[in-house]
Amino acid sequence: MKVLVFSISVGSLLMANLALAACPSGSETLFFCNTQKGNKQLEVCDAGKTISYSFGKKGQKPELAIAVPRSKASTWQWQGIGRYMSYSVNIPNGDYNYNVFWSVDRVTEEHAIEAGVNVEKKGKLLTTLLCQDKGLINNLEGVDLKPAE
Repeated sequence: MKVLVFSISVGSLLMANLALAACPSGSETLFFCNTQKGNKQLEVCDAGKTISYSFGKKGQKPELAIAVPRSKASTWQWQGIGRYMSYSVNIPNGDYNYNVFWSVDRVTEEHAIEAGVNVEKKGKLLTTLLCQDKGLINNLEGVDLKPAE
């Protein structure tokens, strides 16, 4: 009985922490992470006709949730050359752009990963929020969007 109660308690905690981590039914998670600072999560979902971006505290309603037509979003796909293998998706929102990225240093033994979001306003970088490695989901490679300019 104690094992059952413990299992249910752990399961409930996990579900609360992953409340933002579930893309809506019928959509695919392109990217998910917990930020290094601020106890927040960010997620990009592909629902076919739309690409969505959400950001907020774990287990709470997102502070920002936007969905754009697929034709408005764009991607950068690694071209197979260079030290850094990187992928990103751009989600525009008025004057703002959310550039969600994932990159790995192929040359080092650690193969250090850097992932997060660059928040831009009118083409100028406002901030970069970096992700924790733990719990990171990256499905940006091969996403079918127009190439970033």
